[in-house]
Amino acid sequence: MREALREAQKAFLEDEVPVGAVVVYENKIIARGHNQIERLKDPTAHAEMIAITSAANYLGTKWLNEASLYVTIEPCSMCAGAMVLARIKNLYFGALDPKTGACGSVVNIANHKKLNHRIKITKGILAEDCSSLLKEFFKRKRKKV
Repeated sequence: MREALREAQKAFLEDEVPVGAVVVYENKIIARGHNQIERLKDPTAHAEMIAITSAANYLGTKWLNEASLYVTIEPCSMCAGAMVLARIKNLYFGALDPKTGACGSVVNIANHKKLNHRIKITKGILAEDCSSLLKEFFKRKRKKV
């Protein structure tokens, strides 16, 4: 999770919502991502999406069924859907997202019984560190207004 936090810090320094993600396969980080929505002018450029795409390219497959995703905040519905489609095995995340979280907070796409894949979820890892970076980002944004 510390590596995902490093990615989130990159986003913070780029004035992006500070979310970071890493994909681990066979105990090795094979992909990294941080939010790049503003820079790329792309609403799908979430940290998770970038990391999943990079991991699939690295492994040369669309299935990431033995991979784990570490992300600093609970994934949204788009990212949770991508994780299901990629068949991510494990999700580890830091902060809960009570507004858009799709891994248990608002909805649970990652473990929806009608979908063909379910993801093992571990939440709350370094939650305070993950949450404080987000809080600081939005606090600075409010001061600029």
